[in-house]
Amino acid sequence: MAKNKKLYIIRHGETDLNKNGIVQGRGIDSSLNETGRMQAEAFYKMYKDVAIDKIYTSKLKRTHETVSHFIEKSIAWEQLEGLDELAWGIYEGQKSTPDLRKAFKKLIENWNLGNFDVKTEGGESPNEVFARQAKAMEHILKQENEETILVCMHGRAIRLLMCQLLQKPLSEMDNFPHQNTSLYILNYDGAKFEVEEFNSLAHLANNN
Repeated sequence: MAKNKKLYIIRHGETDLNKNGIVQGRGIDSSLNETGRMQAEAFYKMYKDVAIDKIYTSKLKRTHETVSHFIEKSIAWEQLEGLDELAWGIYEGQKSTPDLRKAFKKLIENWNLGNFDVKTEGGESPNEVFARQAKAMEHILKQENEETILVCMHGRAIRLLMCQLLQKPLSEMDNFPHQNTSLYILNYDGAKFEVEEFNSLAHLANNN
């Protein structure tokens, strides 16, 4: 297994569903909107000179579109379902309402209490997402010739992955904020991960 690795983990750019407060999980394969494409362009401009060995994305096109400029440079690219967003089941595609916010609050409260098998009808639990992320990370980390890696994925999924990589309990997932195209940079020494950049939006600040 390769030892030293640097992971650039970015959330996808904005979609119209993000903009309009509509629940968007694993079951909705939406595209970036104009703002999302601008965010992706800004990210590329700032990090285009990083010598990336491999790109990993989820199976959903909003992640592909966010790193499309890197993919166009013929950098090796692999899609892993383990990086997909958590499935929100019956809530996907729904607009925020008082009843929906109440249901989400109850769900998050359960997770904060350590009830990680709780999920929405037709959706996934944190433990189920954790398991598929563990499989994805095992695959990524065993690639010996990939030292600098760009990973594009999703908001709730990033929160869960940060807990996994930093060996934090899943009840701390909400300590890892995210916005569209926010970036975490992690360094891996073969045994543990350390955070170099935490939820950075520097590329957007430089774009204004």
